[in-house]
Amino acid sequence: MEPGNWASEHSDALRDYFFKGMSFAEIGKEINARFGTNYSRNAVIGRAKRMGLAASEQMPAPPIAPHLPNGLVPQRWPNPSGKSEASEPPLVPAEPIKLRCVGIWPRLVPLLALEPGDCRYPYGGDRDGEPIAFCGHPRRPGSSYCTPHFHLTSGPDTAHTTGPVILRLVAAA
Repeated sequence: MEPGNWASEHSDALRDYFFKGMSFAEIGKEINARFGTNYSRNAVIGRAKRMGLAASEQMPAPPIAPHLPNGLVPQRWPNPSGKSEASEPPLVPAEPIKLRCVGIWPRLVPLLALEPGDCRYPYGGDRDGEPIAFCGHPRRPGSSYCTPHFHLTSGPDTAHTTGPVILRLVAAA
């Protein structure tokens, strides 16, 4: 673990090496050799960011080429400007996804106002600060949800209970 405070000589060396165009790994090796330290590449990157030298725009990720299962080379789209370099394919809007809908209007009851027999299917809370409310319709027996929400949340292979499970206490021998 490295100390949180770098010596000013180390920071000055980092700045000099950075402006010479050296990679962060090379900078770390040079500083370690020069000052007898043990800074990692990630420590150098972190310090450079704190000094305002390295921004994420300055470190682009390498392009990733797709691997086709049949071993063929992916086809390039022609550049509309007529130059020989390839360009990205045009964006085509995707078809909207049709989500399942239960066809009921929730009462949007807050948590503290829920009664024991109300449906607990949540609504909201997707964005920061958005309140979470619940369906609030009468619950299906043996479930936390009303019948439409029960069918929405349970898959076709889910065992459906028709009532509450009754447990019996027995004495241990």
